[in-house]
Amino acid sequence: MARTVTDRASGRPTSGRPTSLLWFRRDLRLTDHPALLAAIEDGEVLPVVCPDDAALAAGELPRLRWTAAARSLSEDIAAQGGRLVVAAGDPEHALARLAARVGAQRVHVTRETDPPAAARDARVRERLAADGVELVGTGTPYAVGPGLVMTKQGTPYAVFTPFSRAWREHGWPGPAPAPSTPPWAAVPDDALSDGEALSDGELPSVDDPRIDPATLGERAALDRLAAFLVDDLARYADERDRPDLDTTSRLSVPLRHGEIHPRTILAAIDEATAGWRDVRADAAEKFVTELAWREFYADVLHHDPVSAWEDLRGTLLDLPYDDADEPAVARRVEAWREGRTGYPIVDAGMRQLRDSGWMHNRVRMITASFLVKDLHVWWPVGARHFLDHLLDGDLASNNHGWQWVAGTGTDASPFFRVFNPTLQGTKLDPSGEYVRRWVPELAHVRGKGVHTPWKTDGAYDEGYPRPIVDHDLERREALARYEATRR
Repeated sequence: MARTVTDRASGRPTSGRPTSLLWFRRDLRLTDHPALLAAIEDGEVLPVVCPDDAALAAGELPRLRWTAAARSLSEDIAAQGGRLVVAAGDPEHALARLAARVGAQRVHVTRETDPPAAARDARVRERLAADGVELVGTGTPYAVGPGLVMTKQGTPYAVFTPFSRAWREHGWPGPAPAPSTPPWAAVPDDALSDGEALSDGELPSVDDPRIDPATLGERAALDRLAAFLVDDLARYADERDRPDLDTTSRLSVPLRHGEIHPRTILAAIDEATAGWRDVRADAAEKFVTELAWREFYADVLHHDPVSAWEDLRGTLLDLPYDDADEPAVARRVEAWREGRTGYPIVDAGMRQLRDSGWMHNRVRMITASFLVKDLHVWWPVGARHFLDHLLDGDLASNNHGWQWVAGTGTDASPFFRVFNPTLQGTKLDPSGEYVRRWVPELAHVRGKGVHTPWKTDGAYDEGYPRPIVDHDLERREALARYEATRR
């Protein structure tokens, strides 16, 4: 029998059924959402977001993208007769006040394991518990929750390939069933204000040319998945490293904000590729492997939270780096950030990041290698810049990807592997279309000559900068530092 829950502040009954809060974070969708189903079991559900969430702390563009995605979620909830509450202030106090006002006994969330998110949730749980309110975590942003795939000895995997094999053997459930229409709680406006700001009204609209409204929300993510399966998946293995073709899935951003769950993607791939036995099957397997990398890095960070901002492996702790705050070094780092290094593939990637909030994954490796091994700067400097700008900036994937390049992480590329930006550009952007798209000063240079402007007559006529360093010299310097560390 449903109990009548009273508002702790006014004593007024709020509903004939128990009310719980559903706190949306990295799960801005309404299907394949276990935490939503758990909240429904409690009765009426009041959906809420906290824009001041410290775990969202990043650059302006990623925050705008989250806000735009949350606004899309708000519209989806409104279409079902509900209202997404925008709680003002830090989550631990805002949620406690809101739960008290509406008489909620539980706050449901999708469980997170990133160090900042886990620390935030610990604070929220403690604050809610003081009022007798429970924080309930159900599901994760991953197909297999971090910490669930272990070796036979009960230890975490330290290498990707055996993890990937065990991850597949472990398996994952299918997508969670979608509720027909959730029982959204109706909350009067006066319940959201008691002299303290509990709600700051609607989420602001986002008007930024770098954020395409057509890409926002759960429906857009599902449509993008469907288009990728039909148009690009079969070519993925052969073309995924080509930034000029860009046949990647473009699902990393909706995955970051939880507009789609990886289980949904995996189930759709299984359905779309049933019966594939040729190279298309290899392409599908390659894409699933990329999802496995995302899960692996989340697992590594879960077991070793310190590796978010420190070397995972200590083999290069004595490697000398240049001080990024020293004026001469700082000028070169700023040139890297702005895409003015004089190496076209590096500059195209950095400008793509600046102007769109995204960068092709292969180019991320090239630009990262340039900072660490041509400019001799420790990887966290670049990792922070990426997180400040990437719409898909995931702490685990981003920072451990940087460590892969820097030779300090799991499965790391050896430090002595130094990407040659000129050769990489010529190989991966053979016609130069990618560079011309993002570096307008080189738009007049035709063909692959765009990758070697110092060999091309008239290449510098439109103001493109000369190289800030000599790659061959800096490569030798990086290897000399590495050899000295080994000795």
